[in-house]
Amino acid sequence: MSKNHKQKKSDVSSDAHPTRLNKKYYFRELERLQLELVKLHESVKANDLRVVVIFEGRDAAGKGGVIKRITQRLNPRICRVVALGVPTEREKSQWYFQRYVAHLPAAGEIVLLDRSWYNRAGVEHVMGFCTENEYWDFLRSCPRFEEMLIHSGIILIKYWFSVSDEEQENRFRERIEDPLKRWKFSDMDLVSRNKWIEYSKAKDEMFSYTDTKISPWFVVNADDKRRARLNCIHHFLSKIPYKDIKHKKIDLPTISMEGYVRPPISDQTFVPEVY
Repeated sequence: MSKNHKQKKSDVSSDAHPTRLNKKYYFRELERLQLELVKLHESVKANDLRVVVIFEGRDAAGKGGVIKRITQRLNPRICRVVALGVPTEREKSQWYFQRYVAHLPAAGEIVLLDRSWYNRAGVEHVMGFCTENEYWDFLRSCPRFEEMLIHSGIILIKYWFSVSDEEQENRFRERIEDPLKRWKFSDMDLVSRNKWIEYSKAKDEMFSYTDTKISPWFVVNADDKRRARLNCIHHFLSKIPYKDIKHKKIDLPTISMEGYVRPPISDQTFVPEVY
């Protein structure tokens, strides 16, 4: 971990909302943490580390928001997001973990899994998209699979975003009413509300099998989005050793226009300057 990765003292709550994080403080801390993330991902590249981070949780728990803030300032060639869709018929016939293995990082890469192989223990199980045999086989084999990844040298970090019933409802309503967020709401979200207890039981069962000493789950209290983002990024930084990478001094060369005649600007079609 970088020596500069220390939280500064500040008034973290606003007067109007004593339980919410002060907006100015949030953006200041986010920028500071994102600078540390840049150092981390450069160190991952320089030291040929392989990192996998799993983001799981209920719908509207804020996984996507955290992933967006992590990747915002990073090189997508080093840190990439994997969000797989519904498996094809061919993929359904494969070993369950096979399509995820194809996306594991090479040396010097970070892979953020927006949903992961844990789909089988969650939505697939609750919605009946897999058989009982497939479900129990997953719970028994998943810890061994993750142990193999870790023993191969992969740094595996698993986050579960925990959101209350009330807060999830608020976020669903916001998605329904906001034209910019309406696309986020799906028919599956309605089903997840009706099956709140089933999803709770599935999560508890999943933890009982896969929250192991070698590959533990880290639970993020996600009712406050700002706190959840900062807490998750701060914890992520603490899990991987890194240090500043010394960069060479760069002197930009002076451009010489000798021997070049620019074609008339009138020959080009420009985008209208509406703004």
